[in-house]
Amino acid sequence: MPQQLICSTPCSSRSVAAEYESSNQKMAATSLHICLLLFHVLLATAGKSSATAVCSSTDRGALLEFRSSLSDPYIGVFSSWTGDDCCNNWFGVACDPETGRVSDLTLRGESEDPILTRAGRSGLMTGRISPAICRLDHLSTLIIADWKQITGSIPSCITSLSALRILDLVGNRLSGSLPHDIGKLSHLTVLNIADNQISGSIPNSLTQITGLMHLNLANNQISGPLPYNFPNLNMLSRALLGRNQISGEIPASIGFMNRLSDLDLAENRLSGSIPASLGSMSVLSSLYLDSNHLSGGIPAMLLGSKGLGILNLSRNVLDGKIPDAFTSRSYFTSLDLSFNKLQGEVPKTLLTAEYIGHIDLSHNHLCGRIPAGSPFDHLDAASFANNDCLCSWPLKSCQ
Repeated sequence: MPQQLICSTPCSSRSVAAEYESSNQKMAATSLHICLLLFHVLLATAGKSSATAVCSSTDRGALLEFRSSLSDPYIGVFSSWTGDDCCNNWFGVACDPETGRVSDLTLRGESEDPILTRAGRSGLMTGRISPAICRLDHLSTLIIADWKQITGSIPSCITSLSALRILDLVGNRLSGSLPHDIGKLSHLTVLNIADNQISGSIPNSLTQITGLMHLNLANNQISGPLPYNFPNLNMLSRALLGRNQISGEIPASIGFMNRLSDLDLAENRLSGSIPASLGSMSVLSSLYLDSNHLSGGIPAMLLGSKGLGILNLSRNVLDGKIPDAFTSRSYFTSLDLSFNKLQGEVPKTLLTAEYIGHIDLSHNHLCGRIPAGSPFDHLDAASFANNDCLCSWPLKSCQ
């Protein structure tokens, strides 16, 4: 029996060791197999993610036709537009990597891009914007900005680009009117057509773009009134419409645009009174209404607004007294009421304002003693010049 025990014990140990070794070999083989499998999966995934679809032949043709309508004699921005793949190193062109469709076209004549830096000058381009651009029907961004000499009208078919979010054509010489159905661009967030020669009225359909956040139509020849339903643009944060020929009255309902921070209607032909509701706009920080034909008094709410930092009402026909409505919350970096028909005294509550940087009350009919103290102690005589009978520092002493 002991012999059997002695004999059986080593035999059993060798058997267990063999089984253990065999098991380890199987586990190692399995682990190796799993590792190899994972490696192939990762390799395939990496290959898939790094692969980029080539440019659509339709989009390539549209881009080349678009290019043929323009001339860039100095910079050579189109010199890279060669080869079959417009998604690969074509200047200003970006594509959806999965579909190969052109998603962005960004051509700026003034930027810090190396192609402009090397040229040592800003861009100058002549020609027109070809309707071929409308065949890029996956465009999300279209920027053709600051080329100074691009003429012609905005292609009416541009409103068919339903995915467009940014349309920036600033700084050219485009003429004609805005497309009447521009409201079809329902995903637009930025519309910048400033510094061109656009005429006609603002289309009513524009107010259908309820997601619009930035609107810049400044320095054109746009005429007619503001659309009656302009406040429908309730996501708008900047409305820059100065230096046009816009007429009519300022809709009081603009005061309900609670996201609007900058409103520029300067150098137009606006008439009527200034709506008091503008003083209740919670985030309005700059308001330019200068060089119009606005009449009546200045709403007290406007001067008492806690958020307004820049207010320019100069060169109108405003009359009456300047409301004595400044408070400790008033913070104006610039306040310009010059070239009006304002009467009475300089408001004493200006002394209570938290901050008044620049103030211009010149060319009115103000009279009386200029209050002493801040902010008047850092102002010069030009801020009060050409009034009826103002006196004290910085003007002559009162008699």
